[in-house]
Formats: sequence, structure tokens, C-alpha cells
Amino acid sequence: MTTMTEASVREFRMPDVGEGLTEAEILKWYVQPGDTVTDGQVVCEVETAKAAVELPIPYDGVVRELRFAEGTTVDVGTAIIAVDVAGGTAADEPAATPAPAPAPEPEKKPEGRQPVLVGYGVAASSTKRRPRKGPEVTVAEVAVRSVVQQELNGHGPAPVPTSVPAPAPVPAAEDRSRPLAKPPVRKLAKDLGVDLATVTPSGPDGVITREDVHAAVTAATAVATTEVPQPAAPETAVTPAVVPHDTARETRVPVKGVRKATAAAMVGSAFTAPHVTEFVTVDVTRTMKLVEELKQDKDLQGLRVNPLLLIAKALLVAIRRNPDINASWDEANQEIVLKHYVNLGIAAATPRGLIVPNIKDAHAKTLPQLAEALGELVGTARDGRTSPTAMQGGTVTITNVGVFGIDTGTPILNPGEAAILAVGAIKLQPWVHKGKVKPRQVTTLALSFDHRLVDGELGSKVLADIAAVLEQPKRLITWG
Repeated sequence: MTTMTEASVREFRMPDVGEGLTEAEILKWYVQPGDTVTDGQVVCEVETAKAAVELPIPYDGVVRELRFAEGTTVDVGTAIIAVDVAGGTAADEPAATPAPAPAPEPEKKPEGRQPVLVGYGVAASSTKRRPRKGPEVTVAEVAVRSVVQQELNGHGPAPVPTSVPAPAPVPAAEDRSRPLAKPPVRKLAKDLGVDLATVTPSGPDGVITREDVHAAVTAATAVATTEVPQPAAPETAVTPAVVPHDTARETRVPVKGVRKATAAAMVGSAFTAPHVTEFVTVDVTRTMKLVEELKQDKDLQGLRVNPLLLIAKALLVAIRRNPDINASWDEANQEIVLKHYVNLGIAAATPRGLIVPNIKDAHAKTLPQLAEALGELVGTARDGRTSPTAMQGGTVTITNVGVFGIDTGTPILNPGEAAILAVGAIKLQPWVHKGKVKPRQVTTLALSFDHRLVDGELGSKVLADIAAVLEQPKRLITWG
């Protein structure tokens, strides 16, 4: 439980739930203002560029405010929910400063904003801010600068303004420190070209609000309008016209979340790694018979047994026989990194887009263990619960386009990997078997690889080994 010496109102900030992610979209709130929450309770679901993740709150209290609506994309580090851990502080009151001793302290304002750990509120500190260097800038000076800037931009001579808004009084003994403002407000000020040091704050403890930024823009615009000659009509059209579209004939979908990340990764991969793709058509009749036999095996009861399981095992055998295919290219150090483990990625289509979770240390798993891991991976992906960790560190990938009835394709490498295997549809086709044309189960495999790492010989050996295992599954015993 949160003690009474901590701040009454705590802000939970958007954490970085993956490696280097900068933003996440709020998909759903599970709480509303007035609800009681406990430490570890899930309060919302967010979608990052990699997966949908549920966020737990790290303390007990009563929800005071939800800072963003569902569907809003929020930067990492931005407060998304405020919780009253004491249940009695008004919404407009600043959080109480932690007392260093049991004796009551006289009331005083906090001397400066303190560093914040994402999602865990403000830590106690008495460190004062260093004063800003340089002279103090007033609102009047901003207005004058605006007028001068318009004159420089070719709007004619600018007389000296006769009246400007008076700046808020500042105590003579008070040092000017870095303006206090939340990240969204700082971004707004940056977008509008407003220096926060010139804005008069109206929030608690001198915090600058969005309204303060807009007021500063309005004040500067008003001065420029009254004191500077109006430009000709054509010059006032500074905002580009929005081209309308026929909503009855077109639907526009914002690119964000998983699809946005996938697009960026695929473009980066396609234009960074030189792709080469090789193909082979294989008689997999014996593999299909083995799948049916394994479904009856008591050691595999209740597990996911299908052709993909044996194809994955065949790929692992081929990597063991040709380990140089399991590598990555380190551009910064100009090195080839050979991996002594296999994190086997399985491309999965989900309602949010294509994701590639991977089975960690797949090379060390037995067939039942591989079947269990494959079942968990697919089930989690379909439910939209794949964690960012499950999609990191892959070394080689399988994409099964055959489930859509497609014969084959030329897959794009997952960034950071040297190879990806595409599996086509398995169909009954006429095939020459033991000197006679017979109906056989046939599929086409396509192996794309990074030609910086893998030459034609190595790529051909890997693809040929996969085909050989699927054609004669008993090689799983002799080669595996």
C-alpha cells in the first residue's frame, strides 16, 4: 500500500514495453474515473508497433482522470492516467511534497520538477534547479520579435508596437528555471514555434498548459495584426488546402501500430539486404503419411501436429548441416555474426497485421516440445496477445503461404536475419514415382536469403536438404 508520506496524486506514464519503442496506441480502458485500482491491476490495453500489451498499474488508489481517449497514440513517457493514492486531494491541487521528518513542515511550493521514472511517479528530492543562463525574455519582447520577423519576411515596414500584453509579475529574488510543461505541451509549443520561456504559466506550481501556449500565439498574432500593414490577399493563404475525397467511394485507414512497423521493416529490409530467392518442387507424400501417423502417437496427443511441424524440423536439420545460414550482418562493425542457436520465427497473419514471433532455442527442442511451442505461438498470435519479447531475436523464419492456396512466393527477409523459407500449398498432382506417373502430394518451397551472407552454393545446399528430408522423412533420424 502507498504510505501517507507519498504524493497523493500519482501519474502512471506510458512505459516502453519493447526495445526502443517511442509510442503506443490506447486500444481499450478497463477502468473509469472513480474506480478503485490495486497494485498490479490491468488498467488498459495498448498496441505498440510490435504487439498488443496489457498495462498494470503499479500502486493502489482511486482513478482520478484518464488523460487520453481510446484510439489515441501516446508518446512513451507521457502520463496516461492519474490515480489518487490517498483519495482526498482535489484534482486541481498539486501533489504534496514528501516530508523528510514526522514533524509537520510549513506550507511551501515545490522548488522544481524532479526526474520521473516511467510509470512510477515522482521521487522525493530537495535539489534546486540551476538558474537559466542569459537575460529574461518577456512577452513584450516576443511581440516585438514577431513584428520584426514579419518585416524581414517582406510584409513591409513595421512600426514599433505601442501596446503589448504586460508580462506576469515575477518576484525579484526568484531565479528563472526551465519552464515546467508536460511532453504533449512541449510538442505543441515546438510545432507552433513558441518558446516556452516566454509563456506565462497558469497551471498549478507554474506548469504551462496547452491553453497558455495557444494564448501566447494569439497574443503575438494580435500584435502583428494591429501594428503591421495587412499583406495582399494571395500572401495570406499559408495553410495548404485539404483535398477532399469521396467517402462513398474511398475509405482511408491510418497506417499505425503493427502494420506501420511492418511496412517500415519490409522497406528497410528490401532496400538494405540484396535478396536472392531459389525454388524447389518436392514430393511430400511420405511426409503427409508421417503426419497422420504422428497424430496417433501417444506422446503427441493434444499437441499441434501438421505438415508445418515437420517442415520446421526439416529446416532445423538443414541449419545443423549448414550452420553458416544462421547468421546476421553487422553493418556498424562490418562483421558477419554466426548464431549458435536458432530462434525459429513463424510468420502469422493477425487482424492487426503480419507479425513474426519466434520459438526460442528451437534447435534444442524435441519433436513434442517443438509441437507444443508451435501451438502456443500460433494460439497467442491469433488472440492478439503476442508479447514484444516473443518477436525479438529471431534468426530464421518460415512463412506458410500455402494456407491461402498459394503455390509459392518470394518472401522478404525479416530484418536482422539471413534466410526465410516460404511453404506453398500441398496439392495432389501427377508425379513420376518409380518410373510411373502417379498422383502424389506435391509442394513448392522458396528460400530467400541475404546474398551478403549466403552465396548460391550455401543457399542451394540448405534448400536441397530441406527438400530431401520432406521427400524421405526417415532422414530426420539419420541426419537429425
